[in-house]
Amino acid sequence: MESIDILIINGSVLTMDPQDTLIKNGAVAVSADRIVEVGTEDALSASYKAAKIIDARGGIIMPGLVNTHTHAAMTCFRGLADDLPLMTWLHDYIFPAEAKLTFDIVYQGTLLACSEMILSGTTTFCDMYLFEEAVAQAVKEAGMRAVVGEVIYDFPSPNYGPVEDGLKYTEALIEKWRDDPLITIAVEPHSAYVCSPDLLQKARAIADRNGVPIVIHLSETEREVVQIREKYGRTPVAHLAEIGFLCPNLIADHCVALTAEDTALLKDFDVKIAHNPESNMKLASGVAPIPELLKQGITVGIGTDGCASNNNLDLFQEMDTAAKLHKVHTLDPTVMDARTVVSMATIDGARVLGMGDIIGSLEAGKKADIIIIDIRSPHLMPMYNIYSHLVYAVTGSDVVTSVVNGRVLMEDRVLTTLDVDEVMAAVNRIAQDIVMQTKS
Repeated sequence: MESIDILIINGSVLTMDPQDTLIKNGAVAVSADRIVEVGTEDALSASYKAAKIIDARGGIIMPGLVNTHTHAAMTCFRGLADDLPLMTWLHDYIFPAEAKLTFDIVYQGTLLACSEMILSGTTTFCDMYLFEEAVAQAVKEAGMRAVVGEVIYDFPSPNYGPVEDGLKYTEALIEKWRDDPLITIAVEPHSAYVCSPDLLQKARAIADRNGVPIVIHLSETEREVVQIREKYGRTPVAHLAEIGFLCPNLIADHCVALTAEDTALLKDFDVKIAHNPESNMKLASGVAPIPELLKQGITVGIGTDGCASNNNLDLFQEMDTAAKLHKVHTLDPTVMDARTVVSMATIDGARVLGMGDIIGSLEAGKKADIIIIDIRSPHLMPMYNIYSHLVYAVTGSDVVTSVVNGRVLMEDRVLTTLDVDEVMAAVNRIAQDIVMQTKS
């Protein structure tokens, strides 16, 4: 028998592989950071001797979820400014609060976000924020996988100061984390409305030189479209195409207000999309034309956005919202079927981040990013269709075990890498300071 590190048994294995393989009475064998084999429990138990056996207790064994758009440290601002239009929310509340951010605030806020995501089944996320070195360190401590990048814009940052230093900061991050197994650095200009064409072109050049992703908020609202049209005579998507910014390694967040020509450009340049339905709804930004984007063959993942505009990081809840929002918006119950939505939160989300070859499905040779869902609850009985349950019935609290890169980060709802009580206490102290600053 071959010796391995972990054998997960006694569950239905939802692989999300190209054949949509579902193995009842299945198992997953893990050695070091990789999946060795996926198959039936009988076959794998006969072939492998595991240092650790994890019993799924009849639950669902599946790929960890991929959150394609977050501002993780905004957990510190959860509920700070609600029920406001996007630009009012951003310019009158969020930007002023962010001007007082520090490395420690971002670090502690990210630890809280990682705790929340691990507990709710997310194993990989894509982050855009300030003090991203703090984000990378927190992610590394938590043991998650992440794409992180410092937000860059034309005005000074509370982290790096003038914009030229933001580009240098980004390149330094890329160099420092270049070979890390869990952290990928991206180049992340905020948006076309706070970044000049020159800055965007410089950002694209850095991404090209280093072979890393580039992330931007794009066409999030009709107001943004009007603003960019007035300034440049084109839609935001057409503007980015004109200056040579669109590319296959671009992750475009939101993409709510699109024309048919915009969609064609996104398809032609193989741009990847991060869909954030709950944030878009809460800020009344609109409904992104996701069914049409998918119909055109554009790769779309799901994101939660930050906790100041959502207000949680539960990707199962986001899946439920994504499916139902587009059904009611199109008055077509067949759009955004459960299988499609689960794919968006797993393998397609991995593809959005440029990681489709290493995560997003349970296949031999891929990284061991795995979650287990306990289905022994009244709200999950009976189960006729596993995809339907995952989208319409499961919540983050049903996740009992999370494994990332072959390391168990949570078992039986207990985090192994973080002291969640300490993490929550630290952010509550930060919140008290934020309240005092707001009052002053």
